[in-house]
Amino acid sequence: MRHALLTHTLALAFCCTGAQAQTVVTIGYAGALTGAQAHFGKDSERGIRLAIDEINASHPVIGGQPVKFELDAQDDAADPKTATTVAQRFADQHVSAVIGHQNSGTSIAVAQIYARAGIAELTPSATSPQFTHLGLRTTFRMLANDDFLGAAVARYASANLHASRIAVMDDRTAYGQGIADVFVHDVGAEGAQIVAREYTTDQAFDFAAPLTLIKGRSPDAIFYGGMDTQAGPMLKQMRKYRITAPLLGGDGLCTQEIMRLAGDALNGNLYCADGGRSLAKMPGGPAFQAKFQARYGEPVQLYAPYAYDAMQAIYHAMLDQQSSASERVVDGLHRVAFDGVTGRVQFDEHGDLLHPAATISTFRAGQKQALTEVSQ
Repeated sequence: MRHALLTHTLALAFCCTGAQAQTVVTIGYAGALTGAQAHFGKDSERGIRLAIDEINASHPVIGGQPVKFELDAQDDAADPKTATTVAQRFADQHVSAVIGHQNSGTSIAVAQIYARAGIAELTPSATSPQFTHLGLRTTFRMLANDDFLGAAVARYASANLHASRIAVMDDRTAYGQGIADVFVHDVGAEGAQIVAREYTTDQAFDFAAPLTLIKGRSPDAIFYGGMDTQAGPMLKQMRKYRITAPLLGGDGLCTQEIMRLAGDALNGNLYCADGGRSLAKMPGGPAFQAKFQARYGEPVQLYAPYAYDAMQAIYHAMLDQQSSASERVVDGLHRVAFDGVTGRVQFDEHGDLLHPAATISTFRAGQKQALTEVSQ
């Protein structure tokens, strides 16, 4: 009995000593995990988890201390008010860094909360230029912003589609209106005429009124600032009203999900800009896609590689500083420079990528096809 008790005591001591020797480092993630935009949020979450598992498998040591990374994933429902609650939770918990938020409206709404707490906010998907121009050291973006994307689509519409009469519609969100405004400015500089400027919401699914007005203006192309959730039904309704002009848009339209949402109406009728290289042309894209599909059994929607690289950037920052303290992570992110899955990860003074890229794509025969790449 005494021998058994001693054995149990030694085993317990070994267990607890091992647990104490390994520091748990918590990373927050905020995105839409439910609702119409959940396919974006879950895509990013899976990319982060893939990175965390790979980092943990390498037995990471920071500041001489073995660490284990854990992800606290929270649903912000793509809603600024909910996002504020989530951000305050992360600030109160003193997480080491946050990957998110998912869209521009939520990312901008919570930026000051993270800044006050000294926590880095790395978005893998929000593209509004305003996010990284709030005068905060804590904001970082993993892909090209709307200034870059809007300009890329404008040039393509003019030079490749020879569109001179263009109608524009947006969903009045920070992302949708922002990229539409950039497009209007840049396509005007290309010499095109805006023949209609219409508005909807990110909750709408009936576009009869704006499409009827737009059809009467006989545009060569229609630009939509918004997400695939609305663009899919919009393409179907464009076919119904026999509108032959193609639909143009940013990365919110350039997803795998839009093939399901638009069906046959998608074929050759959409031209969109991703905020980076196509997955096939990313330095680590094909290998990442294979790992992602082997684990999750689903294709990459859009943002998973950027979320994966966001986690890798945080890890590189901690190694640089030899600390997982949030303020030190911010310092480290301003110094990181490494080659990730998506390309070179290095930030300017605002937290934007130093060398952004964009890819113009279309969809034909049930496949997304990259047409041209624009880089800086």
